[in-house]
Amino acid sequence: MNIDWNKNQLIPAIAQDENSGEVLMLAYMNEEAYNLSLSTGYAHYFSRSRQRLWKKGESSGHTQKISDILLDCDADTVLLKIAQKGVACHTGRKSCFFTSALQDRVILDREVDTDAIYGVVDTLYHTILERKNDTTTQKSWTKKLLNDKELLLSKIREEADEVSVAIDRESDKQVIYESADLLYHTLVGLGYRDISPDRVKQELARRFGVSGIEEKKSRKG
Repeated sequence: MNIDWNKNQLIPAIAQDENSGEVLMLAYMNEEAYNLSLSTGYAHYFSRSRQRLWKKGESSGHTQKISDILLDCDADTVLLKIAQKGVACHTGRKSCFFTSALQDRVILDREVDTDAIYGVVDTLYHTILERKNDTTTQKSWTKKLLNDKELLLSKIREEADEVSVAIDRESDKQVIYESADLLYHTLVGLGYRDISPDRVKQELARRFGVSGIEEKKSRKG
């Protein structure tokens, strides 16, 4: 049985611990990710948020070695039997399934320091997404911003102006402080739009080596 990639350009891929049977995560594969998983023996996925192919563990080292790949009866979902190195979830938990809907609480603790693995920007962004999807917490500043677009936009404008003023005539310490405020509010804006900061990094990488004049010319038309 073969996957009809013309019909299904992205298919769900479930990662299951080969020994315990515990379901660790669900991601998506396109044809390239599926073929790379087959040829390398390590799980590759296509990130819808980052809009690119990625090897599980490419940043963290928490790879998934595949022992088997099972297709469902319609050949539009795959189950990966894997040996998980480290943890499966970007939050630092063993599994991505760590919130009980019936108990209305988190049931798994973090096992690794995600700041050290992914960097503070990516960790902060994922924390923002957690706040966005949390229906129980309404009092946080992040949640308030996400629930009020006009407030969010006004804060981004305000912080951008404060960075400009700080760069013009204030101390290095104040420049850093105001820049951190701007970065935080910008990340909340990205979270509001569900745009991963990885896509910003990709855009910067695309521009690297291209002069500012040429880059601006490429936007016209």
